[in-house]
Amino acid sequence: MITADGGGSNSATSRLWKKELQSLATETGLEINVCHYPPGTSKWNKIEHRLFSFITKNWRGEPLVSLETIVNLIANTTTEKGLKVKAMTDTNIYQKGIKVSDEEMEKINLKMDDFKGKWNYVISKEM
Repeated sequence: MITADGGGSNSATSRLWKKELQSLATETGLEINVCHYPPGTSKWNKIEHRLFSFITKNWRGEPLVSLETIVNLIANTTTEKGLKVKAMTDTNIYQKGIKVSDEEMEKINLKMDDFKGKWNYVISKEM
């Protein structure tokens, strides 16, 4: 199960997000359940809630002067209860402006949930 924000590259309306999830489902044979948080509610995301407050505490007073500084501050975040954060710079170069055609969308094995199917759905390996 993936819980995702309502905006950005993994939004419920992103065609590329769904196409790439289909690729993952096909490659792994997994059935991927996706639940998007409604817009403006990412504060309910337990990972964000638990993680970002500690990252922010770790950053306190440190000038964010470079990507390396930011990644190191994130990677050095820990808690007394044993939370350890791993972070690294993604140096891959990604193509911008990728368009997913209607034909490609039709190939996605997507089953919308009865409740808010736009935000809750399953993507399974190709039929």
